[in-house]
Amino acid sequence: MSIEIRNVRKNFGSFSALNDVSLDVPSGELVALLGPSGCGKTTLLRIIAGLETPDSGSIHFHGADATERNVRDRQVGFVFQHYALFRHMTVFENVAFGLRVRPKKTRPTEAEIHGRVHALLQLVQLDWLADRYPPQLSGGQRQRIALARALAVEPKVLLLDEPFGALDAKVRKELRRWLRRLHDELHITSIFVTHDQEEALEVADRVVVINKGKIEQIGTPQDVYDHPVSPFVYQFLGNVNQFKSHVHHGEARIGDVGLKLDAHHETQNSPALAYVRPHDIDIQKQRNGVAPAFEAVVSYIHAIGPIVRLELQRAGDTELIEAELTSERFRELALMEGEHVFIYPRNVRVFLQEHGG
Repeated sequence: MSIEIRNVRKNFGSFSALNDVSLDVPSGELVALLGPSGCGKTTLLRIIAGLETPDSGSIHFHGADATERNVRDRQVGFVFQHYALFRHMTVFENVAFGLRVRPKKTRPTEAEIHGRVHALLQLVQLDWLADRYPPQLSGGQRQRIALARALAVEPKVLLLDEPFGALDAKVRKELRRWLRRLHDELHITSIFVTHDQEEALEVADRVVVINKGKIEQIGTPQDVYDHPVSPFVYQFLGNVNQFKSHVHHGEARIGDVGLKLDAHHETQNSPALAYVRPHDIDIQKQRNGVAPAFEAVVSYIHAIGPIVRLELQRAGDTELIEAELTSERFRELALMEGEHVFIYPRNVRVFLQEHGG
């Protein structure tokens, strides 16, 4: 079922939670709403579910206006961060709950309920826990049961609010992969809220980056990571170095170094911010030909598995520069703290400060 969100606004007192948000989610897509706490992503999810009403704007399910439709009539499955399972009911009864409370005329028979619940428990790979109670399960198991319960009523749309937020890193990673596989099997239109960029980039078909109640960018994970449209998106999606710069006729000057740009050829002496990711910084011990380079001193080295993170102090600047090297490259360079090096930035993106882009 496709979802169309049109010009939705929502205020809480003087606080603007959503400010003219429009978004299309095609049928069968898995979309991540990504942004910092308080940016409006959970409010948007709750409006889609019918748990909140927009001040203006509309929600359409498959072309039909559902803005005034009751939660119960929206055919939406909802999974919260904190499992919200009934502690006094077995796993089986938790999953069966939504089917048992249906009006008599749409309620499946006992045999049908039995069959559907066991099929769902097999789908989430927990059929062997049917007779247990929630307090006897791990956090990851409880969240999978919560998902099975949401799927039991055969929703047309699945909404997940920080579904793995309360779990430790290893379990989160396992459940992310599992959710992706489950979605590929079921193809239910799904929207999940997260503030974890790695989670969004790993699981979603498309990522919607939200900031201060507005959508900053919509695109595939690769697209938003490689081509951020604003400084906010750049900084929110992974580590980045930021440099104060001036752009003049297609060249960005950072300190006394000039970098040639593919854009901004008409720009004249405009203040700008230049961004470069740590893994796009090359390091050499000797100056390498005519390419523009910064001189710096290695101030800190931190090896984590296959990656070595470096902090570098640029001559005459208080800002630290972060670089990431593979452990092979690091061994090749044989760097030590306190050593003088030359930095060559690749894939520099520049945003003019006057125009915001």
